[in-house]
Amino acid sequence: MEMTDYRNLIKEAIRARENAYAPYSGFYVGAALLAAYEQDGKPLIFTGCNIENAAFTPTNCAERTAFFKGISEGVRAFRAIAIAGGRQGALSDYTMPCGVCRQVMMEFCNPETFEVIAAVSEDDYKVFKLKELFPEGFGPDNL
Repeated sequence: MEMTDYRNLIKEAIRARENAYAPYSGFYVGAALLAAYEQDGKPLIFTGCNIENAAFTPTNCAERTAFFKGISEGVRAFRAIAIAGGRQGALSDYTMPCGVCRQVMMEFCNPETFEVIAAVSEDDYKVFKLKELFPEGFGPDNL
């Protein structure tokens, strides 16, 4: 991906964060997931936010929300995801995906090529390959 693509994906993640429902943790996260192909000549992006629940277990992370939206629309191949988060409306440090989200990524992404972009802003971000964040991860290719 090019730097301009990262910036656009990060911008979408920051925008998605505005819809987060996080009354318990106060930690608001947005994600923007880039499909492996375009639609009508434009990047196909699915956004998500974290959605907490008082029972905690039904809580859904921003990354999984974005993935489930894309998957429910029939998309099964993805290139990258940008993640932006922080407490009480302020973006802070690099927000990394949890283990459950990493496992979902392994199900639908090539760990050698799929990029995870942890962003504080459009200009302050780090890019990782999924394999770096989930070494020895288990996916459908391991069956």
